[in-house]
Amino acid sequence: MKYRRPVFAALFCALPFAVQAQSTQDASGLMIELNAVETVEGACRLTFLVENETETAIDTADYQVVIFDASGVFERLTLFGFRDLPAQRPRVRQFDVRGLSCENLGRVLINGLSGCTVEGAESDICDETPTLNSRTEVELLG
Repeated sequence: MKYRRPVFAALFCALPFAVQAQSTQDASGLMIELNAVETVEGACRLTFLVENETETAIDTADYQVVIFDASGVFERLTLFGFRDLPAQRPRVRQFDVRGLSCENLGRVLINGLSGCTVEGAESDICDETPTLNSRTEVELLG
């Protein structure tokens, strides 16, 4: 009988962490992950994994992207068209940045939304702050 209280107390204290972990997994919106960078034929190829965790299929999602070199200096401003993003289905998108060495790539900034369409009409669903992540040494900011 005297062991029930410590076990109950431990379970009760762990409950907020379990709820927090579950709410993180249940997050909705767009998740953009910089999954890989590789040098290919005079360009740095950026590979993104995009997960549309909304209930809405996106026809097009275009983001203004800023590239910074390894020392943090502005390299260029460009537009990445992530094309269609079906609801609840991950998509991989690749972009080749010509004249850029991946070894000199420091940060990638999702600077803002350039365009987003749903069912053929402009939408603000893509403008909601996407969750950003990087599996590379290159920082992804938004």
